[in-house]
Amino acid sequence: MRKLFAVLLALTMVLSLATTAFAGETLSVEEVIKQAEQMTNEELFKKAIEESKGKVLYGIGNSSRGKTAGASFIAMLQEMDPSYDGIIEWSQPKSNSIFTTLNADIKSAKHIYAMTLIQDGNQIQSKMLDTGNLLNFIPKEWREAEGVDVEANGHPLALQTLNKIFMFNNVGGDTFMNSWDFVKEGQSPLFMGVNSELVGKNFLYMLTHEKYANYVKDAFDALSEEDKAYFQPFVDEVAEDAVYLGLEAENAKYALAWIKLWCQQYNEETDDGPISNILVTRSAKGQTGLLVYSKLRSIEESPESSVNNITVAAYQDGYQGFGGYAYKHYLQVVKTSPLPWTACAFIAYMTTTQEGFSAWGKDIGGYSANPACNQDHSMDGYVDGENKFDAKNDRGYDWWLSADGGRLVVEDPAYCSQVSFDLGDWIDMIIGSR
Repeated sequence: MRKLFAVLLALTMVLSLATTAFAGETLSVEEVIKQAEQMTNEELFKKAIEESKGKVLYGIGNSSRGKTAGASFIAMLQEMDPSYDGIIEWSQPKSNSIFTTLNADIKSAKHIYAMTLIQDGNQIQSKMLDTGNLLNFIPKEWREAEGVDVEANGHPLALQTLNKIFMFNNVGGDTFMNSWDFVKEGQSPLFMGVNSELVGKNFLYMLTHEKYANYVKDAFDALSEEDKAYFQPFVDEVAEDAVYLGLEAENAKYALAWIKLWCQQYNEETDDGPISNILVTRSAKGQTGLLVYSKLRSIEESPESSVNNITVAAYQDGYQGFGGYAYKHYLQVVKTSPLPWTACAFIAYMTTTQEGFSAWGKDIGGYSANPACNQDHSMDGYVDGENKFDAKNDRGYDWWLSADGGRLVVEDPAYCSQVSFDLGDWIDMIIGSR
């Protein structure tokens, strides 16, 4: 009994010491976040230095550029404290395995990952936010920055909004002045399969939202009488489906008609890189695509391939409908984060400083929710003062999301999660019957 008492006493002392050591610091990741949200960047950075000296923060994300941002963050901390020797190890899992990897880490006895940069609002909402596996942290200096829309980009916290936009090859003189033009008979737009990159499926979900279904209907109303007569039977055909699927938008049947035609006709590619390389060639005249805007940055000019061989659909005067869609990269703290202070500091660095966001902000097509972090790419198509590549002149975040501009269909995790169960099956049946 004495031995048992001695063991229990020893265990009690160890637990007491552990609790004291973690009190107010890492005992509760939620408590760290709560305190961190009231701190300035400088205060957070000092906490990170104290917590992670001689340690490794493991981050995981859908973008490999997290590695570049991590190196910049470490360099900044070393400027504050030359003795700081922390490290950030960044990994980018293939396909959609990031959710599996994070869930396995959370359930494991030894937790590795501190934070994540993650995409696919539907799965984030259902698998990570609703379960509490990922925790939201909103930096004070981000929340208080001029021009930041906390409601639109704070829940969950968005590092950036990226756009996938309609482009077409202009070599043959074809024009596409309406988003319905891309689903006309005979069209086969190049597009990543909706089940290989699920943000594309989220785009289709969002088209049924009241706001974006109205975009689709407005574009329909702008069609010629001949084109209306062609598309109307497809609209009538899916009218009952809109009711069956429980879609509340008044113009949901127009969205479903467009979705059905799109899924029946698009030409599936494995990645946006090959799509851009095909689309800019002279031999691809009349071909269309829906792809990441930033892919234009890597086109090598040649007699056969040129950015000038494509037109950004929404940049045309008089274009009707939506110009593409927008999805987001979200920054989250893992609920079992071994280094929560450092995770919060790293997130603050990426969302409140131009240096922290530069890994993404250096290119067209990626936009921080914090205007102070964005770079001006409105003249990226200029060479030696001459506008040589008009398609590269990025009109910016505000224009692309505006109803008077690009009218992008923007991902909303909560809405995607709400409609995905039935609407996802409906879309899969169409794709399966191609």
